[in-house]
This record gives sequence, C-alpha cells and structure tokens, in this order.
Amino acid sequence: MNTRESVPPLWQVTRHLADVASGRSAPDLVLAGARVLSAYTERFLGEREVWIARGRIAAVRPAGEARRLGHGTVVEDMHGGILAPGLVDPHVHVESSMMTVCAYAEAALLNGTTTLFCDSHEIGNVCDVAGIEWMLEDARQAPLNVFLTVPSTVPATNPGLETAGGDLTPVKAGGLFDRWPEAVALGEKMDFIPVARGDARSHGLIAEALKRGRPVCGHVYGREFVAAYAASGVTDTHEAIDRDIASDFLDAGMWVFLRGGNPATPWHSLPLAIKAVTELGANPKRVCVCTDDRDADDLFLFGLDWVVREAIAAGIRPETAWSMGSLHPATRYAMDAELGALGHSRRADIVLLDDGMKVRGTWYGGRCMVRDGRVTTELEAQLEGNRYRYPRAACETVRVPDGVPLLPPAPRLDVEANVIRVALPGILTFHERLPLRGGLSWAEQLAGRDLCFVTVVERHHGSGRAGHGLLQGLGLKSGAVGSSVGHDAHNILLAGTNERDMRLALDALRRSQGGVVVVDEGEVKAHLPLPVAGLMSDARAGEVRRQTVELKKAWDATGCILPYMGFNLIPLSVIPELRITDRGLVHVHRMEIIPLWDDAPPANGTPRPS
Repeated sequence: MNTRESVPPLWQVTRHLADVASGRSAPDLVLAGARVLSAYTERFLGEREVWIARGRIAAVRPAGEARRLGHGTVVEDMHGGILAPGLVDPHVHVESSMMTVCAYAEAALLNGTTTLFCDSHEIGNVCDVAGIEWMLEDARQAPLNVFLTVPSTVPATNPGLETAGGDLTPVKAGGLFDRWPEAVALGEKMDFIPVARGDARSHGLIAEALKRGRPVCGHVYGREFVAAYAASGVTDTHEAIDRDIASDFLDAGMWVFLRGGNPATPWHSLPLAIKAVTELGANPKRVCVCTDDRDADDLFLFGLDWVVREAIAAGIRPETAWSMGSLHPATRYAMDAELGALGHSRRADIVLLDDGMKVRGTWYGGRCMVRDGRVTTELEAQLEGNRYRYPRAACETVRVPDGVPLLPPAPRLDVEANVIRVALPGILTFHERLPLRGGLSWAEQLAGRDLCFVTVVERHHGSGRAGHGLLQGLGLKSGAVGSSVGHDAHNILLAGTNERDMRLALDALRRSQGGVVVVDEGEVKAHLPLPVAGLMSDARAGEVRRQTVELKKAWDATGCILPYMGFNLIPLSVIPELRITDRGLVHVHRMEIIPLWDDAPPANGTPRPS
C-alpha cells in the first residue's frame, strides 16, 4: 500500500462521496450489470451496480441508475457476473513465496486478494529490525494493502537452542509499533510452550501489543495448551489441525483461521478443522480462511480464492465462505469500516467472480489490475517500474567459513541414536531411538534403514558451528538437498546420503547467498537462488515460478516424501517432538539440547562396566 500518495483532507473525501451517492456528482467509474455478494448479510443481491469515486465505493445502487445521471460516467458492463469484496488474507508470510512483496502482488491480485496481514518474522530472524523495515518499504510500493503483524518470536526459541541473525526484544517490537502505522498486531506467538509456562520474555512481548490495544496472533498445537495460551492474551490461531481443537479455540474466545493449501503439503488443515462448524455446529462468525505459506508456484495455483472454494466444497454456503475470506478477517483486525465488504465509503477493492466463484477481474482502489484473468497494462507498469530494490546489506547474509564439518564421527561403540522421524503431512516430527553398531562406517550404518544425515549450519555470524543428526523416513535415495530457508532461524539446512554431495549443496548456497538446491552424484540438478536475505528472489513472479517448477521436478526425483517447504520445517524448534538446529538436537517439550546418541546397554541388559 503506497502510503506516500498525497491524501486529501478526510472531510473533502466524505463530502464528495456523499455528493456522488446522492447523484449530485458523477462517479469516476460504475461497475454495472452484476450481482453483488453482500458480506454483511451473506446473500447475493441481483441486478446491482457499484459506483466508485476517489478509489472508494460511493454507493451500491439498483441496475441502470447511473445511465440516468447524465454526467457521462464511465460504465463497465460485468455481463451478469458476481461483484464481491477483495479478499483479505489474515495470516501470510510473504517470504515463503520466495519473492518480494512487489512481485507477490501479481499473483495475489490474480487470485482476488487485495489485502495482506503479513508476519515478516522470516526476514526478522535473518536481519532483525532492519529486515522488517526493508519489507515494509517494499510493501509501501506494492499495489496491495499490506499490514504488519509484528514478529513476536525472533529467534523462535532462545539463543541457547539456536542461532538467528535477529533478536527482536520487547523494546524493539514496541518501536516497530510506534514508528510504523502499518504495524497493527503482534504476529504469531509460536513459542506456545514458554507462553503457557509463563516465560517472562514471551509475556513481555505480548504486553507490548496489549498495552497499545493491539491484538495478539497465535500458533499452538495441543489441546492441553489452549486454556493457558488464550489466558495469556492470544486471540487467534491458524494452527487448528482438526475439528476438536478448532472447537476448543472458538469456545476459548479465539478467532480461528482455517489454513488451506496445496494438499500435498502440510498447509492444508482446513478440511478437518472446518468440521467444528459443519459437524459440531460452531457459528462461523469468528472463523476466517488464510494461506499462511505458499511457494511461488502454489501461490498461483492455490490462492486465497481457492481456499474459499475449498470451504464451499466442505459444506459452507458460498456467501459465508467468501465472507470468511473478506469481512471476517477485516473485522478481526477492527478494519471492517475500511475493508472486507462492498459497503458505502469502503475502499473499492473489488473482484469479479463467475458462477464457480473463480476470479475474472480485480480492482484495487478502483483501478483495474486484472481483467479476464490477466494482468492489465496498469499493473504491468507498476510491477516493472515501481518495484522496491533491497539494499546491498540484505543480499550478503550467508556467512559460512570453509571446512565446516557436515557429518558427525561414526560411533566407535554400540550406541542408541536419537533420530528425527518425519511423516506426512510433515508438520510434526517424532523422536525415535535406533541402535547403531560400533566400528561400522556410515555407509554400513545407513544401508537399508531409510536413514540419511541432517545437518544445520549456522550462517549469520560465520561461526562455523553445525548441528548433526539422523533423519528417518525422508525417502532420500541418493545425493543431497539443501536450503537457506530452514525455519525459523533460517540457517543452512542440509540432508544427504554422503558428505561430497552435501558439501556441493552447501557451496552452491554460499555462492548464491541463499536458495534451495538439489545435488546428486557430484552434480547440481536444480538450484533456485534466493539472494535477498537468503529467503527471496529479486525476479518477477513468473520467473520465480518457473524456477520453482524446475526445482520441484528435481526434488521429487530424489524420492523425498516431504516437499521442500515441509523439509524446511525440520529445524522449527517450537513444534514437537524432536528438531535440529545449529546447536544440535532440540527436545521440544523439554526445550533443551540432547545428544545425538547415548551409550547403548549391552544385549543381555546388564550394566556396562565402569
């Protein structure tokens, strides 16, 4: 949202809108010949036209009235389509799309999304407050309404468990609230176990929002944590993974954001969670839909409009489902007087839908950005000529010295290894204990056991520190995969069957200053460079999408059961059960580092001699 545009005094705007609504002045544009989806009453209104002036809705009138004004008003015929409010995404991480906000706008507008509530904790974990402010500057030049939910968990756990580039203290969070009008809420409080346990720093961050009257967004797994979490002041969550916990959230007074995403990824919990409404009878008035994370390809294919249609397929009325993606999120953030519905004086953020609720056109502030499912010349000009350019410091964030050890030494004695097991959908991990024979090579240890190495290399401070682990269930047949997007500290995450390919993957990521890479038999099979903070490309959306498609093909060829976005969750040390960071294996429930292995007891069960 470009806040640098000159804004006339409010009284001039409201007076002009009143003149237009009364027929004393001409609208700038009329969208006629349409049905209107009223998010307020959740019904379709037949044969209406929308009068637009100064980028706002002056009136929604019966069909044909504008032509009787005699002002020479521009009237566009919608040919019987449905006019609906632009979608409002209440929880999204733009960095996960691997593109900048200006580039993200193209796919968002094609999908009818005109407003984002963005948690920029990914770039915050890399570049601290400076990175968040760079993204805010990026957002100000993008043709979207973009609001910040101030990152609340940077680093995601604590300095003793992982190393991040940023450290967003309560004081820093308060400064963002005070300096940036776009900062409207505290972002997802991912460290839900410390919150429930009363951790002072966690509650200090929550207090910075509450004392300014800002809402606090959440992220929690486990019904046993809901009461303490909600009592701490958190009032929404997007992590409802089934109907029962979704019902608990709603009864605890929390908003629930139903997350829909590519069904092949961990980001598609909507079908189960929505049963709180369809089976348990919960009222959807405090239920929204959101996207959370999308890569550059999935953003085009599975936009927020697709999530709305998934809600419809799950049994929600179309009018209600669209409201869950527009008015409900706007209301959650107390912005329903400005966004989320086609009310008089609201922003003219409007989409044209066909009978299948698919987007055919998008108007942002009364300007047509998408027509007949294609980007208009006006949007094309903005995407090419008005993009934010990140400073040099944003593109020099991968600092890894030579010679970092990528594998642990093989055990000399029999041991029991603490192993991370992954399984679809890929959000939770599991703690397994597997015996390893002393004196065997790693090739012998891994043979036939669906095991591979997993290593996290610290990349923010050049320490050369690496955490080593073993991964079960990934399905990697040979070679190595690597990413600089490992959540949430965003160190280098590597998985591999041999050291040579893992080192080649690391070297490729160092040269490109970040990205995602697939290596096999000493050859780079695919590489998506992400030079901006090691998280984002500086290319246009279409080019990032093309590179992403090529990466997915190579990734699938490795045999990995997790898509690479699910792979990036392996270091996320706030979600149970066992994770890995640059400091080693993290037992999430205990919030402590545990060793890669313990001495195994003898086969007969008697104690080892001292």
